[in-house]
Amino acid sequence: MREVQEVLRSQVIVASDMKKAIAMLESWRRDERIVKIVEEDKAFSVKDAQDAIGKAYMASEEITVIILGAKIFSPIVQNKLLKVIEEPPANKEFILVTQSKSTILQTIKSRLPIILLDKHREQEAFGLDVQQLSLQSVYTFTQERARTDAKSMKSVLESIVKDVIASGSYDLDEKTLSLFRDAYLALDMGSPPQFILNALLLKLLARKKR
Repeated sequence: MREVQEVLRSQVIVASDMKKAIAMLESWRRDERIVKIVEEDKAFSVKDAQDAIGKAYMASEEITVIILGAKIFSPIVQNKLLKVIEEPPANKEFILVTQSKSTILQTIKSRLPIILLDKHREQEAFGLDVQQLSLQSVYTFTQERARTDAKSMKSVLESIVKDVIASGSYDLDEKTLSLFRDAYLALDMGSPPQFILNALLLKLLARKKR
């Protein structure tokens, strides 16, 4: 059995257009089985969550990608889904599609990478204010991305570079800019993504203008 395509691994998709996001995910399908439970105009219900859990535990030799979509996932619903997301049955992947990162609980964020589909929603979903960078925000941000893979972490680094340069809040000499190049190389060589992110942010914090 081949490995799941990276785009169809368990994750949270933040998108203003839910239909478009789900259609995009379906277009990436190869031999996976896709199951959708989508509430386009209302909140994801406890019954929907129970249905999703039931489908997750149905025995299947093929990879099954369970797409859950809704404008709102309440804390009760997310807590109900937490166990099956944290320890999914064999050959099961969960993709949550929603319109705002702010509706997703920290416990879910810490277990699933966050993928952005809308440029204009990037700052909200990115979740790091480089102008207010502190030890606490570095710790929180790195913990939120504890399960981010190397490829997704490169996108995170790109956002950080863009925001740091635009902010004017850092002493950016050649040595500082080389930090980003070194971080990319380290990811390519297999270094743990969370470690690279934490090291980069701490070094940037030391270069922040006082």
